[in-house]
Amino acid sequence: MDPRLVYSTFPSLDAAETVARALVEARLVACANILPGMVSLYRWDDRIERADEVVLLLKTTAARAGEVVEAVRSRHPYAVPAILVLPVEGGLPAFLAWIGAEVTDTPA
Repeated sequence: MDPRLVYSTFPSLDAAETVARALVEARLVACANILPGMVSLYRWDDRIERADEVVLLLKTTAARAGEVVEAVRSRHPYAVPAILVLPVEGGLPAFLAWIGAEVTDTPA
């Protein structure tokens, strides 16, 4: 099993939780962590913007990471959402095995 962490940001807790719940229910991810209270500063349309956002962290496998990215993108309220797939270099073997057991092996 080759674990991946998918990072995204959302405009609200409700929006992040809706996406997270759908992905856990579909067994695309083993777990979703939602971190409220983030402030983002970024350039958009040649202006510096500030937004209150929520971080969504998703634990999945390399085999399902592309499908997770597409599922997040298709449900996301932003035109260009922040979505990153990060490799996992290690971790507690029992936890990594749990991720592999919770995420279904075959893409839909």
